[in-house]
Order: sequence, then C-alpha cells, then structure tokens
Amino acid sequence: MPASMSAEEMVALSRKHTFYSWSAQGAVNPIPMARAQGVYFWDANGKRYLDLNSQLMCVNIGHGDRRVIEAIKAQADELVYAGPNMATRVRAEIGQLLARLAPGDLNKFFFTLGGSEANENAIKLARGYTGRPKIITRYRSYHGATLGSISLTGDPRRWANEPGMPGVVRVPDPYKYRSPLYQPGDSDEVFARKCLDQIEEVIMYEGPHTIAAVFIETVTGTNGLIVPPAGYLPGLRALCDQYGILLVCDEVMCGLGRTGAMFAVDHWNVVPDLLTMAKGLTSAYLPLGAVAISDKLAQYWEDQVFYGGLTYNAHPMSLAAAVANLTVLLEDDLVGNAQRMGQVMAGLLDDLKAEHPSVGDVRSIGLFGLVELVRNRATKEPFTPFNGNSPEMQKLGAFFKENGLYTYLHWHTFFANPPLSITEAELREAFEIINRGLAITDAAVTG
Repeated sequence: MPASMSAEEMVALSRKHTFYSWSAQGAVNPIPMARAQGVYFWDANGKRYLDLNSQLMCVNIGHGDRRVIEAIKAQADELVYAGPNMATRVRAEIGQLLARLAPGDLNKFFFTLGGSEANENAIKLARGYTGRPKIITRYRSYHGATLGSISLTGDPRRWANEPGMPGVVRVPDPYKYRSPLYQPGDSDEVFARKCLDQIEEVIMYEGPHTIAAVFIETVTGTNGLIVPPAGYLPGLRALCDQYGILLVCDEVMCGLGRTGAMFAVDHWNVVPDLLTMAKGLTSAYLPLGAVAISDKLAQYWEDQVFYGGLTYNAHPMSLAAAVANLTVLLEDDLVGNAQRMGQVMAGLLDDLKAEHPSVGDVRSIGLFGLVELVRNRATKEPFTPFNGNSPEMQKLGAFFKENGLYTYLHWHTFFANPPLSITEAELREAFEIINRGLAITDAAVTG
C-alpha cells in the first residue's frame, strides 16, 4: 500500500470496500480526513475544518494531544493486552481515578469498548439486581445500536430493529419548547412536576413491581439537546426511590466535562444507581466505555455471578488512553473552560435567535448546544417533517462544509459541541460561519 494517497483515492477505496453505518451506501460521500489538531482537522487536499461537533461529540480534550498519544505508546511498550480477568497497573489507576471523579458512591466500574455496550451491561445489571423485566425510557432518547440499547432508544432509529428487546416502556421527554404539558408562564418547577406526574402515572399503569429501572440520557443528546428543567432530576430520583426502581443515567455523550461539570448529574446533585460513559472517557483516542456502579449494587454482586463480558473488556491500551485523557481534562481545567466558554456560546446562540427569524429555539449547557430551526415561529413548524429532511437543511449543511465548518445536522436542528479546549476566538470563528449560513433558512421563513 502507498505511504500516502490522494483524496480521490481515499474516498474511492473507502466507498468500494467499506460498509458505512447509518447510510444508504450509494449516498455516502465522506470527507477524506487526513490529520487533526486542537479544534481543527484537515482533509487530504489540505482544506481545514473547524470541528464544531468534536467528531461524534467525543473528542473532548481536542485532537492530537501529545500527552495522550505518548501514554498510548508507552502502554504498548509495557503491555499491549491482558484478558478481562487480569489485574493491570492501568486498570488499578483508572478505577481509583474514576471513583474520585464520579458522583456519590459510584465506586466500581465495568469497562467496555463503547457506550452502546456499556448500556447493554447496565440493562443486565439493573434487571439482575431487581429481578424485574421492564425498563422505562424516553421517546427522544438514543442509547446505542446493539440489540438492548437500540430497543431502549426512543427515536426512529429503532424502527428497523423492532420488535427488539421486550419490556421497554416509553414516556415523553421534558421538552419545554414542544411539550403539550408546558403552558406559558409555567416555572421550571411546575413544568417538571407535570412531567414527573406523567411518569408516575405510567409507573402505576405498568406496575411498579415489574419495573427494574428508569433509563435516561441526563441531557437528551441527538434528539434535541433537552436540558431537564429545575426539579426534574431530583424529582425523578425521589420517584424511583419511592417505588424501589433504579435510576440509570446515560452520560455517554453528556458526561466527562461536556456540560461544564464532570458529569451532567452533578448540576442537580443527583446520584444515579448506574451511570454509563464512553466518548469523553478517552476523547476517542481509543475505544472505551464504562458502567459506574453504586456501592449498593456492587455489594449485591459480591456473591452473585454477573453473566456478561467480552474479550476486549478493560483493554490496557484503552485504559492507558483514559488515564492520560482524564489527567489532561483535570490539568488543563477543561471542565472549567467548558463552563466559561459555555457562557460565551450561550450568548452567541442567543444572538442567533435574536437576529434570525428561522431560529425557533436555542438550547445549551456548557459546550453542549443546539439550534432548532422553524419555518414559522408562531406555529413552530420545523424545517423538516419528523424523521425527514428538506432542501433548506441540505443547503445549510453544504454551506457549512464549503466554508470549513463541521457539525451535525439532525432533522431541523444542528449542534454546537466543540472540543472543551476551544477558545473564544475559535468559537466566534465558528459562529460567524453559522451566522452567514442562516440566510439560507431565513429566506424560507413563512411568517
């Protein structure tokens, strides 16, 4: 194979021999990504892109950090692989470090190779501990693509995989902008209470004694970036405790500094029974996921066999990347930077809403942000039908790409999820492109 190849060769060979995820194969048109540093990456033709989505909301510390790269190299020299039944230096180090960072009594960790796999094992742990079959999840959730996690997923990505895993019961998200429960003038606390009352009604219909867990994304990610209103998460914790139901928080996307806290639950001082993580755990330098387990659940499994595990669980190379990545996160105060730059980004998002009639709503927490586009602010008509696309959104995506901005467009929304190392100047650079691009959707506003 050649040491280097042209962009055209890279794309042609990738399309010829690679089966791409979440795509009709004939429509695949990938960027030939060649290198990356900080908040930028370059294609094989030398074009630079500002990575406003941290690839898949995962490169939290930024691209190309030598401290993590050197740690991976050093681990390869020391020990490349050990079976999941072994103890290793990095396994000891990462467990101790995560126990210090995780909330409350989440002191034990089951290591996987990704978020979907972490959620699969959280399902097993919750059902095994409670002896109950059902799990309550939400309609705008996304929990992964393996059988259990896609079954928990509420969005249309589950449809092609149904009927899937039995025992899943769904409730609506606390989506203030579109929820029929929300009435103008409602405080966050009032709206949260209405949402919780709805969940409690479902619990009663299903039978509390049949429900193992309520399984949520702490902050809903790709399906709208829905930040829970004040009182919702503590109220959900209390509701679960009332009925002996476990609370499982999926922080694969929103954890590890993304929201301006180490874990999103920290904003509301809530400790779940299980918490899943991945993406920012290594900033995707190598694949790794984990389930954080409370002392109560961990104690149960002291004399009960847990039937789960795969060959690459707790892989030393990935654990070394995690230790180095978390060290960078702490040493560079990237959680603090997510708070500070999150305030700047919130202001930039508000500016977009004030200037552009196609912006119906903006939502963010830390460096986790979204713009929701509508044809009409009064009716809130989205720019695409549910689970659809539109010419305007396609043009907007093409504009971003042409102007060197990489982000994620989903239906009638797009995201602002940059690496946590981003500077104010880099943020403003991204939003200048966004500001120009929204002329495309403004021109299609109907009222």
